[in-house]
Amino acid sequence: MARKRIGILTGGGDVPGLNAIIKTVTYRGSEDDIEVVGLRRGWEALTHLDLDAPASKSHYLIPLNRENTRIIDRRGGTVLHSSRTNPSKMKKLPDHLAGEDLPVSESTKSGIATKTWDLTGQVLANLSRLGIEHLIAIGGDDTLSYADKLNGLGVKIIAIPKTMDNDVRNTEYCIGFSTAITRASDAIQRQRTTVGSHERIGIFRIFGRDAGFTALYTAYVTSIRCVIPEYKVNLDKLIQLLIEEKRANPSNYALIVLSEGAEWEGFRLQEYGEPDAYGHRKRTSVAEVLADEIKLRAGEETIVSDLTYDLRSGDPDFIDKLVALTFGNMAYDAILEGKTGLMSALVEGRYDLVPIPDAKLGPRKLDVASTYNTERYRPIYANKRGLPIFLNRAS
Repeated sequence: MARKRIGILTGGGDVPGLNAIIKTVTYRGSEDDIEVVGLRRGWEALTHLDLDAPASKSHYLIPLNRENTRIIDRRGGTVLHSSRTNPSKMKKLPDHLAGEDLPVSESTKSGIATKTWDLTGQVLANLSRLGIEHLIAIGGDDTLSYADKLNGLGVKIIAIPKTMDNDVRNTEYCIGFSTAITRASDAIQRQRTTVGSHERIGIFRIFGRDAGFTALYTAYVTSIRCVIPEYKVNLDKLIQLLIEEKRANPSNYALIVLSEGAEWEGFRLQEYGEPDAYGHRKRTSVAEVLADEIKLRAGEETIVSDLTYDLRSGDPDFIDKLVALTFGNMAYDAILEGKTGLMSALVEGRYDLVPIPDAKLGPRKLDVASTYNTERYRPIYANKRGLPIFLNRAS
């Protein structure tokens, strides 16, 4: 009888803690004589894999075992690598599929025609030929949106949420969030000496395209101001608050952290470059724009620091390793029970399995009324009794 086989992949941006999931699933599988196959580069493994080409198989498939996963949890990143691949909207076909009759869509924007292919049929075919009975997909909103589509097509799949933005619905916590806050707060505390030495306003840009969790929680633990995507501040008022804080500080400086997607009244961030597989374009630095406005309106000098990619680098902290291991084991247990369409999660501070989020609902957002002081542009510190450990509820 053939051994039961499960697959595992990581999609989107890397975060610390992914390797802990991969290791614990592999170790559990070895104890139950279940084969675990690592799929390299996220969904790209299942769109680009040519099972009739040995080089393609060796590039996209990694048989996982206790030997090649023994020490991977000691470092960050993902040994399976990652990519931003959307099998439903491929802009370019893999070479071995060129000329094939595949579902295609055409759209026109700003006078430019774009053609995309839906390779879901190829994904399903590869899963079938590989004999993968269950799939674990680890990712954020984009990766999990396609996982939800596969579940609807009959693929047995369990999801694990990871993103520094902490904005996946149905869970209060995503892997990578704690380490990101730890890194950000450490960087800000270190840079106080430089900002204070030069008597300036320190401006920190942090991840958070659509939601302000990372900026707000960094501000919460460092006791500084923040601007988040969920609320557009008044720029003149913000600058005045920063100047007042600077003058009241014996060291004559002030600090503020901005989500990358933060905006203020009358201002909209510009985007540039080609959209990625899920339609996201890069955004200009809101921190640099704010620095220019402070100079123009108040004549104050600033220091700008971009804390984005550094926050996902390096080893996971204790919380991310603990949650990653637990989410991985929950996913594995769900597979043993034959479950599908579920995601490991924290709900009301407790571990649980919940439905994979509906992609049409978009990212989870901060509840401004309970988390953000719209008068002082700071986190709200009062009234936390009874909240889960991460101070927010799944939505």
